[in-house]
Amino acid sequence: MIHKYTVTGMTCNGCKASVEKHLNALDNVIDTSVDLSEAEAIIKMSQYISIEKLQKGLPEKFSISEKQIHKQSIKEEKNNLQQLKPLFIIFGYISMASVLLHYENWDWNSFMLDFMGLFYIVFSFFKIIDIKGFSESFKMYDPLANTIPLYAKIYSFIELILGLLFLMRIQIPIALIATIIILGITTIGVTKALLDKKVIQCACLGTALKLPMTKATFIENSIMIIMAIIMLIKMYI
Repeated sequence: MIHKYTVTGMTCNGCKASVEKHLNALDNVIDTSVDLSEAEAIIKMSQYISIEKLQKGLPEKFSISEKQIHKQSIKEEKNNLQQLKPLFIIFGYISMASVLLHYENWDWNSFMLDFMGLFYIVFSFFKIIDIKGFSESFKMYDPLANTIPLYAKIYSFIELILGLLFLMRIQIPIALIATIIILGITTIGVTKALLDKKVIQCACLGTALKLPMTKATFIENSIMIIMAIIMLIKMYI
């Protein structure tokens, strides 16, 4: 008998090999084939194995569940929102800090520059914690990172530099153009992953916080791109 399962927590080929190794080691498992891009495991069994036993056979970083096609869509949406809670909290803190910096003498331009600067600084921090893990996750959906592995490794430092440029008001036009290009490329990859309905981990907060790839990832990039475009228009028109 052959069963299909969804496996989350995989970020690289090493994870793929680890899942296959641990599942193949279980009694009654004849063969396991894992598709990293689809986050899917196809297991050939001599007799049925419970999901609990399969989960116990895997390292804690991986989670296995029955492959659902049309069921529990509402429940999955709630789970995604719950998993995205850290992202919403961080966005809230960045927004609040940006407002507090200018609440006495409000200026939209300064607010947006500080928001973008804090966004880059905070998000680069989480990526730098585990550069190797981040780069492997990032390559799964960013077209440029997938083509040029070095780009994935230095991306967190690019974000850090852009954050400093915004906060220190240095070379703002260059930082704005870089934001549109860099996040634009990432957004293309995110959009493709969403349309293909791939179950992959979002690397926006590195690997310290495991976030699913959802519409929220698309929205966060879009907000930054829109802000950058507005700032450029105001500067040159």
